[in-house]
Amino acid sequence: MKTVEIATTPDQQLELRRQVLVSHGATALEVSELLAYNQNIFLQGQAENIEPEPHVAAWQKYSAEATKLGVWESLRQRLVQLQFPVELGISETAKYRSSTRRGWPVPAGTVGLKLRSPERLELFMHESWAGPIPVIFAGDRSDFELLVQALLRRNEPVPVPAATGACMVAGFNNWDRIRSYRSQWESEHVATSWDQEWQRLIPQKTLYQDRLMILSNSPYSDVAGSELGLTEDVWRQQSRQIRLEHESIHYWTKRCLGAMQNNVLDELMADYWGLVAATGEYRADWFLRFLGLEAWPSYRSSGRLENYRGNPQLSAGAWQVLQSLVVTAAQNLEQAHSLLCQSPELKTARCMVQALSFLTLEEIAMAGAVERLIAMASNLANELGRLK
Repeated sequence: MKTVEIATTPDQQLELRRQVLVSHGATALEVSELLAYNQNIFLQGQAENIEPEPHVAAWQKYSAEATKLGVWESLRQRLVQLQFPVELGISETAKYRSSTRRGWPVPAGTVGLKLRSPERLELFMHESWAGPIPVIFAGDRSDFELLVQALLRRNEPVPVPAATGACMVAGFNNWDRIRSYRSQWESEHVATSWDQEWQRLIPQKTLYQDRLMILSNSPYSDVAGSELGLTEDVWRQQSRQIRLEHESIHYWTKRCLGAMQNNVLDELMADYWGLVAATGEYRADWFLRFLGLEAWPSYRSSGRLENYRGNPQLSAGAWQVLQSLVVTAAQNLEQAHSLLCQSPELKTARCMVQALSFLTLEEIAMAGAVERLIAMASNLANELGRLK
């Protein structure tokens, strides 16, 4: 086994990361860009056993209600955003702002969202590492895009890239929850004004803003099953599971590690878990195809990697170096997984995800990373065993 060079101080870690970037062809300016882009901002050591978020109870009620009314009817009645169409400029209109920001009734005659296949919607609760989270599954791709635009883009017709088949929605006002809260509060405080309680409620966003997933039925990352040697039916089934588990990792990092961002490290972790949970193995060539790097050093512009170029975007040179890092990191991760997780043991794979969360992309791409990942994941697995 190789000797693994591990930094013991922040300065040593920074220097090792610089060396990796230079070895992948980065100039001094590109090194600075990529050190900033690849900075690990996860907060370790937070509690894993956390309570369900406040909105979960409401969505459990919606899910139960949907078995009687149908998913679309239940959601349409509860979420005011679905009572408006997707239309350019609608988010700045007085009627939209009044209903979504102030809770006023939707004006009579307003045409709501029109789905093509509402009967193909599903609503369920997914038990993730970070607790239960509501999931809306759209069996029709056009309906998925409309739901994303309504709940994530304030009903504006913002294009949804073909390679995007799932998203995490957060921060929209659920006036159904606010009305329920007000009804209960007023029943307990008959002689007190709601206006004062409303001002107290406003900063407590968890009491009225929800978080949920929206999943589509399209092939994962817009990659056809034939490109992977699979039938389209099998691939669509696997795509759904990959997406569900992929988004669950983003939910876990947000709740338990304090961050969720459009970054390559986040995607490496999420796709790793999604692939292992859905197929029992990790394939670097699949992951690279999802990103558009299947023919690297050529990059396919329709690949998902374009979504994670940073804000502000990486320069052309840094972008090329990032691609090289991703390829090496994915190959190292595949090798570590094949050596440590020789059967589809999800507990061990979970420890691999946790190991990745401690590192930067440069550290996953450096020489000796395979051995380091195995050692870190093994230590985490042993710790988990001792805790039990």
